[in-house]
Amino acid sequence: MRVARHLIFPAVLILVFSLLITKSACGHAFPDHAEPRVGATLTISPGLVRIWFDSDLEPLFSTLTVRDASGRTVDRKDSRVDPSDATLLEVSLPRLTPGVYRVLWSVVARDGHRTSGDYTFTVK
Repeated sequence: MRVARHLIFPAVLILVFSLLITKSACGHAFPDHAEPRVGATLTISPGLVRIWFDSDLEPLFSTLTVRDASGRTVDRKDSRVDPSDATLLEVSLPRLTPGVYRVLWSVVARDGHRTSGDYTFTVK
């Protein structure tokens, strides 16, 4: 079967357009990686918790909190999206005592979709 050349370009254009629409429809921001890593055991207290996401975040609607085992917030309450990297959410920490810490994040992607989650790390 012979395909007319004048049909190939529109078919490719439709395929590319549909892939772009699918990508933008799935606009939730999900973590790509974090420091400290998920489930990490550290011998030194970290100065920051940083989470990189797979898409840009809305700074006004994105938060990061660190809590100790009793549920008390231990971060410096300065969570922020990095102005030079809209995929990076971070919060500073004081010196942490040994224990298990829970990181809670809630973000809004630039397209308005909210996602949230949490993970733990341990300081020995």
